[in-house]
Amino acid sequence: MALSEQGRHALRHPPRWHWLLLLLILPIVAVSLLFEGWTTHEVDGARTRRACTSPIPRSADNGAPVLRVTGAGAETVQMPLRTAALTFDGGPDPVWTPRILDLLRARHAHATFFLYGTQAARHPDLVRRIHDEGHEIGSYTYTGGDLGSASAVRSQLELSLTQTALAGAASVNTRLLRLPHTTTADTMCGGEWSAARRASDDGYLLVAATARSRKPPLGVVRQYSHSALGYQEATKLLDDPEVGRFTTVTSGLGRPSLTAPASLLQRLQGNALIWTQSLGHRFARSMTWALGIAGGLGILRLVLLACLARVHVRRQRRHRSGAPWLREVNDPVTVLVPAHNEEAGVEATLRSLLASTHRDLQIIVIDDGSTDRTAEIARGVGDPRVTVVQQPNSGKPGALGTGLSYARCDIIVMIDADTVFEPDALHRLIQPLADPTIGAVSGNTKVGNRSRLLGRWQHLEYVLGFNLDRRMFEVLECMPTVPGAIGAFRRDALTAIGGISDDTLAEDTDLTMALWRVGRRVVYEERAVAWTEVPSTFSQLWRQRYRWCYGTLQSMWKHRHAVFEVGPAGRFGRRGLTYLALFQIVLPLFAPVVDVFALYGVCFGDTGQAVGVWLAFLAVQLVTAAYALRLDHERLRDLWALPLQLFVYRQLLYLVVIQSVVTALLGTRLKWHRMHRSGTANQHLLREPAPQPSGLASK
Repeated sequence: MALSEQGRHALRHPPRWHWLLLLLILPIVAVSLLFEGWTTHEVDGARTRRACTSPIPRSADNGAPVLRVTGAGAETVQMPLRTAALTFDGGPDPVWTPRILDLLRARHAHATFFLYGTQAARHPDLVRRIHDEGHEIGSYTYTGGDLGSASAVRSQLELSLTQTALAGAASVNTRLLRLPHTTTADTMCGGEWSAARRASDDGYLLVAATARSRKPPLGVVRQYSHSALGYQEATKLLDDPEVGRFTTVTSGLGRPSLTAPASLLQRLQGNALIWTQSLGHRFARSMTWALGIAGGLGILRLVLLACLARVHVRRQRRHRSGAPWLREVNDPVTVLVPAHNEEAGVEATLRSLLASTHRDLQIIVIDDGSTDRTAEIARGVGDPRVTVVQQPNSGKPGALGTGLSYARCDIIVMIDADTVFEPDALHRLIQPLADPTIGAVSGNTKVGNRSRLLGRWQHLEYVLGFNLDRRMFEVLECMPTVPGAIGAFRRDALTAIGGISDDTLAEDTDLTMALWRVGRRVVYEERAVAWTEVPSTFSQLWRQRYRWCYGTLQSMWKHRHAVFEVGPAGRFGRRGLTYLALFQIVLPLFAPVVDVFALYGVCFGDTGQAVGVWLAFLAVQLVTAAYALRLDHERLRDLWALPLQLFVYRQLLYLVVIQSVVTALLGTRLKWHRMHRSGTANQHLLREPAPQPSGLASK
């Protein structure tokens, strides 16, 4: 796939089918997790048994362990003399069930296994072994919920799902039932008796246990668990010489087996149930690991950002306490201002440049096929340092290339036509270029129109994400992007990479990566502050971030070979490209599913623990954001919007990444999206003067 060719073409309607696929996958994942949460007892409305409100009828209270409820009474039966029916509740258990089966085979004995439906679906091989070795299978309900306190719908599900699981696991159905949380028949009191009556109406034979006071040679039904204790107690009974026969419940009573072959439809339904439960279980386990890894990486990233930002601050302080870089740079500067229909903000941009403390300027406005008054307004500024060049629309890279051909200076500054500069921003921006190894400098972009919630979210993203990232990238020598809003370049460095390429939709990222490939360093000057207008609607934000993300993918693909190179190019490739791939592509791709699983943890797991982990992660983000705001000399009061950002804004950015990756994988050509400008950033600055940076923060 040649990503480098995709920025040259346009497609009117990008593919949308993958959204349908995502909307299909997420409900499947949600339903699987919901089913997994219910079947593993993490939330179970019938887990706790209610106290009995009435005893069982007299006809059933005779100590007999096997009964069928009829009307207000019951038919009961005892095991014959010297006959013991071994019964095992719960399971199958992958550790103890095989040991119990080996014990029974060694003693030539048979038993009745009352199985959980959920465990039968999880371990179908053990269910088949139980059946194939001649043992009897009964139902212990699907999850072991208390049917006496469950609704009629829940009770029916507990029984029917168990039958479905057994049909899928061993191709059988059963009409033997033991009610969970019961032992002897007299414990089936209160609500349990109502549940027993409903089960009898459905054709089930109820099996309790014989009281421990009744011992061989009297006939007994013994109740054991799938555990070490159950194994030991069963062994003890098998060694009892008073018992002459160890058998199943129905065989001990001399009745036909109540385990019957399942129909084809039942087997198909059972296989579907097993597959669904297996999917939910495996997904839950894998997502537990994935969530832990993603959370760990997220925390690691925030800590790394804060620590390396501190290193950056100290490094800059050392530079400025002595000679600033190598010398003060006062060379003439050419500023390129590409503009397409920018009448709302171009005048404020030009006037902020003309008010710069760096006076030796050549400002070139490239009107790239505007249909509004952009060129007229630019000429109306009336300053000889401003030159307006008009051309047919060719896109931002083409406009920058045209402007570069008119440039007379060796230092080139590229900006957006809606960017408003602080008076000293230009002079500070070019100071790092005193070092001849530096090919480009990124300035500090701030959000001007931040009065609304969407603008505040982007303001926090610029400070916490972009600007704090740039401090880290400078320390690690892997800056991936000099923003189009404010960046300074050496002209000879631009010549070395062949000028401004139009291979991608993110020409600034492509340009920065190309500089690393030719051995030029890229640094960040946080004191060079420029204010920009960000999208004011979600649709504009989507279009902007879609272009950014897709263009970044194109640039990463174009410069992928940097990973294997040496020197500055190799450091950039192995550090910068790896960071982008991990934190801006891979993790956001999994974010929607991780969010679904996090919701699963709140609903079905330890809610307090899940909320606590989320609050801890939020606290780390708040602390890091506060530190980033302080470094950028911003007010901390905007932190209130950060928790809300996690629920809406982040989700949109995750979906942008998904859309971009799918578009790239499908090889779709994408046109350049331009944001509608309203000039609100400039109005904001006029109403409320921006805080002036006065130096580095103390921490």
